[in-house]
Parts: sequence; C-alpha cells; structure tokens
Amino acid sequence: MNIVILAAGTGKRMRSALPKVLHRLAGRPLLSHVIDTARSLAPARIVVVVGHGAEAVREAVAAPDVAFALQAEQLGTGHAVQQALPLLDPALPTLVLYGDVPLTKPSTLKRLADAAVEGRYGILTVTLDDPTGYGRIVRDAGGYVTRIVEQKDATPDQLRIAEINTGIVVTPTAQLAMWLGALRNDNAQGEYYLTDVVEHAIEAGFDVVTTQPDDEWETLGVNSKAQLAELERIHQRNLADVLLGAGVTLMDPARLDVRGELTCGRDVSIDVNCVFEGSVTLADGVTVGANCVLRDATIGAGTRIEPFTHIEGANVGANAVLGPYARLRPGAVLGEEAHVGNFVEVKNATLGHGAKANHLTYIGDADIGARVNVGAGTITCNYDGANKHRTVIEDDVFVGSDTQFVAPVRVGRGVTIAAGTTVWKDVPEGTLVLNEKTQVTRGGYVRPVKKKS
Repeated sequence: MNIVILAAGTGKRMRSALPKVLHRLAGRPLLSHVIDTARSLAPARIVVVVGHGAEAVREAVAAPDVAFALQAEQLGTGHAVQQALPLLDPALPTLVLYGDVPLTKPSTLKRLADAAVEGRYGILTVTLDDPTGYGRIVRDAGGYVTRIVEQKDATPDQLRIAEINTGIVVTPTAQLAMWLGALRNDNAQGEYYLTDVVEHAIEAGFDVVTTQPDDEWETLGVNSKAQLAELERIHQRNLADVLLGAGVTLMDPARLDVRGELTCGRDVSIDVNCVFEGSVTLADGVTVGANCVLRDATIGAGTRIEPFTHIEGANVGANAVLGPYARLRPGAVLGEEAHVGNFVEVKNATLGHGAKANHLTYIGDADIGARVNVGAGTITCNYDGANKHRTVIEDDVFVGSDTQFVAPVRVGRGVTIAAGTTVWKDVPEGTLVLNEKTQVTRGGYVRPVKKKS
C-alpha cells in the first residue's frame, strides 16, 4: 500500500517556532515515530506532506524511502492529501496517517488495512466518554456509516454521538483523485475536509468499514505542550511495562525516561529518575542508582552505578563501580572491576582491570593500566592550547594525590608517584618519582585577627 503522512500544520497552540511535528516525544520528533510505524507495515511508498517549516521537516526526517509533497497553503486535510497524489501508486490502497499522532500501534493499522481490502473504504474510529472537539461518525438505522460531521458543523443530536473519527483512513487510490476534486469548503472552517470523502465513496457504491484501536491513547494527537506531556507519560509507561515484563526491576515505573533503545539482561535494577538516551545496553545484574543519565553506553554484568552518575559514549566492563557523581564522556573504556568514584571525569581514556580513580580526578586522553591506583586531585594535562596529547600509565602504578601528568608522557610499570608531583618526563618502571621540595617551619608565628569595626 501507499502511506501518506500529513505534517504540514503550523501548530499555533504549541507556541513555538519549531514545526509541531518536530517536537520531541521520548527524545525523537513526533513525525519520526509515525514514519517508523509506517515502515513497519512495509509499504510500497511513504509520502510526507509538508507545509509550515517544510525545509526543517525535510532535513529532520529525510531518508531514501521517504518522499515529500508540499502543501504551500494549509487548506485542509483533503487538500493536503491531494498534494501527495502524483507520488502514489494508483493500483494500491492508501493509508493516511498524521505526523502529530505518534502512538498508533502497527497492529491497529494492519487490522484497518485488512478490513479495507478489495476496494473498501476503511475508517479508524474510537468511542470516547467525551467526544468534544472531534468529528462524529454518523450511521443509518442499519449501522452503516453515512457521513462524518465535524464538531463545528454538527447538530445537537449529532454532538451526542460518542463514536468519533480519528482521521486515519484506508482509501482506494485510483478513485481518490476524483473524490478529492469534488470536495467543497462550504463549512465552518472554510477548508477541504478529507472526512467528506466518505460520502463520495458511498455514492460511488463503495463499502465503508470501520475498526477501532485496542487502546484509546493510540489515537491521541498533539496540539499543545500539555498534550505532548500527556503522551510522553503514556509512552514512557508503555516502555516501562515492557521492561517489567522482561524482568527488569523498576523502583517506580512512573519515574523512568527511555529516549532511545534500552536493552537489559537478567536481574537488572533501575532506581528512580533515570534517563536513557540513544542505544544503551545493561548486562545481567547491573544496578543503576537514582538520577543517573546514560547515553549510548554499554555496561558490563554486575556493574554498580551509584546515583547522579552521567555516562555518554562509554563502554564499561563487568563488576565495575561508578559514582556517585561520576562522569564518563565519549571514548571512555573501563575494564572489569574498575572504580571511578565521586567527581571523577573520564574522557577518551581507558582504565585497565581493577584500576581505581575514586576521588576528584580528571583523566582525559589517557591509557591507564591494570591495578593502577589514582589518588585524589590527579589531572592529566592533555591540552596544550592547540592540540591534545596522550598520557600512558602502565600496570601497577601508584599515583599519589594532587599529581599532574603533563602529556605526552609515559609512566612505566610499578612506578610510585609521590603526592603533589608534576610528571612531565617519561618515568622508567619500578621507580619512585617526586618533585624535590623544602618544608620550612618557623616558631613564634602570630596569626592575624580581624579588626573590630
């Protein structure tokens, strides 16, 4: 089939310069969610109708399998679909979706498409406790659909109808051009409604069929920031339910944000207010403390991540301990049983098996060997104001507190570095390195006191 996605609206109620369909749900544009759903149905063609912010929308979702049609003037949904007609295969039915309705399940759309085979006109409807604002499905005494009437054009009797039109339809494509051409805009909005096509289909002798989604939230659209926030929580709860079903322990499913793909092994535990972005993998037995942010990271089995730790673009081995308040930046690679503690930052660096940097340290552009102990306040001075340089510390080195490594520099295996040392020359293995210092002590010193005002 063909799939047309309407994404031309201005979204005035969003009160934003960003096109409505580019506002983010779970870290991705609303339109991207709809395109992914469309792809899952393996259509012959996907056409996105753009209008407001057309160039930005194209740039955000451009892909080889996505074509674009321009609706230069927003004259209604019928007019929008009309712009896509030249890009459609007339021999295939067309499914119409909306770029601001991101949560419709593929199974729901497949059920609609299956019901609309052999030239039928299919409408996805839903029955609401409060249908205010939606177009009503009008049926005759036999239960057959006769028309769809918009809220502003409905009579008092029609306003009492609870079954509403979601706007998602499957239509024969060969006849669609004729039906769209016959639309009129003599309505309260002065627009060409796609909903009016159903009457032309009935007049032409086509059967009109309806199906409903499993869940009401599948048809919810976004017209305001409040609605966007509502859909975000629905979507996150759905993702949490999948994780719970897979055996993941979530301390509070309502306080979880997955903005990408989160893959978990057995016996994973996640505390509250954690955010997962991009592609994150947590192996068996990983525990994540409260208020952590993980982005594009792989965490090995048994690793413990303490609260308020930020990890981005990092690969962590098994049974490591991270945080609290640790930061792993892109290129950080930690071996098994490595420790990176509070207020330690690691960037573009490797830490070997059992290496430890537990306090107040910056490790950038470095290779740290196995079993190295890095004391508090240590810094790799990797940047000379123009270029980055690398620090290499071999296995079993002990680094005293308040040490600076002026890169490029290499420290051999088994070296001991005294506290407060600046290392700017290579150090041979098995040695002690320190900067000569003189400590002076004077007696009779009187500490100054504050003068009384």
